Amino acid sequence: MSDSPPRISVVIPTYKRPELLLRCLRAVLSQRQVDARDYEVVVVDDGHDDATRDAVQQIAARGDGLPVVRYLRPPQGRGPAVARNAGWRAARGELLAFTDDDTIPSLDWLAEGERELRAHPAWVALCGRVVVPVAPPPTDHARMTQGLATAEFVTANAFVRRHAMETVGGFDERFLRAWREDSDLQFRLMEQAGPVGRSPIAEVVHPVRAAPWGLSLSQQRNTFFDALLYKKHPERYRTSIRPVPPWSYYATVLLTALSIVLLVAGQGIAAGVAAIGVAVLVLRFAWQRLRHTSHDAGHVIEMLCTSALIPFLSVYWRLRGALHFRVLFL
Repeated sequence: MSDSPPRISVVIPTYKRPELLLRCLRAVLSQRQVDARDYEVVVVDDGHDDATRDAVQQIAARGDGLPVVRYLRPPQGRGPAVARNAGWRAARGELLAFTDDDTIPSLDWLAEGERELRAHPAWVALCGRVVVPVAPPPTDHARMTQGLATAEFVTANAFVRRHAMETVGGFDERFLRAWREDSDLQFRLMEQAGPVGRSPIAEVVHPVRAAPWGLSLSQQRNTFFDALLYKKHPERYRTSIRPVPPWSYYATVLLTALSIVLLVAGQGIAAGVAAIGVAVLVLRFAWQRLRHTSHDAGHVIEMLCTSALIPFLSVYWRLRGALHFRVLFL
């Protein structure tokens, strides 16, 4: 390792996806316009996976003019926030470039990100362009992944000046899942360090991964951390994330409870009316999800089934988050 620190440190957290990680590393190690001595790659293994360690160490041992590649395992804690903190704190560069193990950075990704920050010295960070290629018609999961392309700030493609990260103290490690930890970092950077910009040129491609049936159900657990983000940044949350609570979810839950109470009380007609209200809300939700997505029979069935359950799971995790983080949050 050279005594002279690199200008840029690329931090890649990974979790038991060595094949995807190697695809990402090949792109990162093939960067143009940036000399191999001017950047390093820090891979942080959040899954403590031996196959991942072996794959990274084989690349690191090659040398042959490649940038320095280092492998880390966080000694304590798990989650993307913990992993990214371990990575940037061990990094030596003054510019920190974050991406994920399932992305494919463009060949000029680092050069364009660095160039954009040099052109805007007041910026303390920027979010690059995320391209999500999807063959039409997309599935609901693919359409949700496409949201990365329009998000204000995502760690799949982010450049942050080291002094700004030190100012805000890095990622909040209470965000245990890959959800809202990037928005929290963005908001704190804007509040405590300086402006956060955007580059349409520094690009990474984020292919849509295959999703198991009903993935949207387990993803509702993410909303637990919406409560934490809201507690820390209530105004920015309502401006940039969700302007109003998901009232239709709460209406679905309350009407379901009402229909059960009325049925037990012997009010069959009233219970039926409430049940019809639930059915209308569920079908409306399913149609919203299907309107611009695949109408394949299997996908339609999945959307109908999951649309009936998502309101209950979402409300549960949102209220549980509100209780856990002690904040009035709906």
